[in-house]
Amino acid sequence: MSLLKWLDENVEGILLILLSILTVVVVFIQVFMRYVLGSSLVWSEELARYAFIWMIYIGVSYGVKRQAHISVDAVAMLFKRKGKFLLAMCANLAFLAFAVILIYFSFEVVIQVTRTSPALNIPMQWVYAAPMVGLLLTAIRIIQRMKIQFDLFRSGE
Repeated sequence: MSLLKWLDENVEGILLILLSILTVVVVFIQVFMRYVLGSSLVWSEELARYAFIWMIYIGVSYGVKRQAHISVDAVAMLFKRKGKFLLAMCANLAFLAFAVILIYFSFEVVIQVTRTSPALNIPMQWVYAAPMVGLLLTAIRIIQRMKIQFDLFRSGE
């Protein structure tokens, strides 16, 4: 299995697992420090918040990849095979356009931010890059999904 194929199949899942573990561990340590040792960490809440923000945007891409987003299929049931295909393509194109627009504006925000976070003292560009990266992954997954749907339609399935 090539590295690119492995990354294609696993990148979002691994990132989500690692970010989830990080969030749980940091919050657990903070609770332990506060209630058992009577002291607290100044950076833990900030790190957990930033990890959660990244999880949200990577989770969007993961949902597209797994086709796990909710959808209303009542309208699609009114159409035959070709109509369902066209409706799915229109929905994918609208979602892709939305993602590309948000990527553009997220990039604009990332290049304009110059401050650092209060507790961790990291550049806020890392935090503000989450929508850009997550939606870029989402756009890639939408294009992949459209290709799969197109190939299935052409093959007659």
